Amino acid sequence: MKRLIERSRSVGEVLRWVTQNPSKVSASHYPIALHKLGQLLQQQPQGQAAVNGESRGPGQMLEQPEFQTLCQAIISGCSKFDNFSIVNCLYAAAALGLPGESPLVRVLEEESRSRLGRFNQKDVSMVFSSEANNKALEAIFSSQLFYENRQERFIRSMAEWLPRKAENLTPYTMALIAKYVARHRLREPRLLDTIANFLLKRGEQLDSKVIQKLVFPFSRMNYRPSNHSELFPKLEAILEQKAGSSPLATVNILMSMFQLSHFPQTVLHQVFSPAFITNVMSSPYALIVRRYLSLLDAAVELEFRDYSGPRLDPRYRVLMFEHALTADEANRKYSYKGLVAEALRQLVGEECYRQDEVLPPGYCTDFLLWINRAGTVLPLSRVPAASKAPSAHTTTSPAAISLRSSVLALTSDLQDFAPVVLSVNDKWHYCQNSDILVGSRAMRDRHLRLLGYCLVQV
Repeated sequence: MKRLIERSRSVGEVLRWVTQNPSKVSASHYPIALHKLGQLLQQQPQGQAAVNGESRGPGQMLEQPEFQTLCQAIISGCSKFDNFSIVNCLYAAAALGLPGESPLVRVLEEESRSRLGRFNQKDVSMVFSSEANNKALEAIFSSQLFYENRQERFIRSMAEWLPRKAENLTPYTMALIAKYVARHRLREPRLLDTIANFLLKRGEQLDSKVIQKLVFPFSRMNYRPSNHSELFPKLEAILEQKAGSSPLATVNILMSMFQLSHFPQTVLHQVFSPAFITNVMSSPYALIVRRYLSLLDAAVELEFRDYSGPRLDPRYRVLMFEHALTADEANRKYSYKGLVAEALRQLVGEECYRQDEVLPPGYCTDFLLWINRAGTVLPLSRVPAASKAPSAHTTTSPAAISLRSSVLALTSDLQDFAPVVLSVNDKWHYCQNSDILVGSRAMRDRHLRLLGYCLVQV
């Protein structure tokens, strides 16, 4: 039957083989028949009239009783089809141009959604490149199994057709897509630009909690959207109006913009104002917002020298992080950090470096060493106390120390000593399949250099 279908030279011949020999047709034959119909229709000149009583156009084919019989056979039996047949039937139906409301497409979509947990990556890619409506995308990106696994082929495919369909998506669905690409560090410019265009068009109508989800992939992937000259001012204007409605979302959005080296001055005036701080201090998320504000304040001092507005009251400054990041801890067994530590121990000795040292404003470093002008790594006991990096754990009030003072302390004896941060950049510190650091890591490196540290990347 497979050979007979594939050798057919007309739409009518395909339909006759399939509908007149039901006992010889298996599940695998239906997608072959649908694909063959699509090929034959594409080979015909547009607008060609019926020949020998046979309808030639796609619209005419849909009305043929034999085609309706074929569709009904698939509808009746698809619950018993294997995954491959289901996926290929849906893909072929989409290639034929069958409308989404047709009974065949609806039944295949429902069956596909019920089997998402059992589909492999190729199946998923085929299903949702053909079934790409809002409901379908919401279903796939809501799937925990899909969320936990990186589907690069699907994301590359989606980047091609999503721009044409983005206007029909809900903010909730677009936020799910943004969350997924950020989790897996998928730096796909076309997809990220689609999210940015969606945000530019609908930003004023969105809640700040949704906006933060849509903005996060840009900083996560260290990517300035192609429309950033329009988008960033628009986001600033929105934040000016909504800064107090959700303080945590506001500082998250600001952090994303800071990581991309964009500093919205008017919004900073608001978040560092007494009214905003008072509102934050009485909220259940006070500590996390204080951490963000402290790092934003440090970034202003280091990178936004022209800023002349209010700053965070020193009483509220805290370290952004007090220990290694959760991702680094969780992936420690996959890191090269242990090998580097052993190499340092053998080469220079444990007395010549610190591991996992947290430096103000709260950056955890892999290894901290001091090297003199001769290139010798010095034991910490021989480094003058005034020249050592201020310890985040031993200083009486680390957050209250001016970062400018820290820089002066670090560089006072720079002619003789240089503080060196040996940074072990593992794969999760980069965008997927890229040499581009994620935004948080890139900002950390910028700040450490501005604080007077010499960074050596491993």
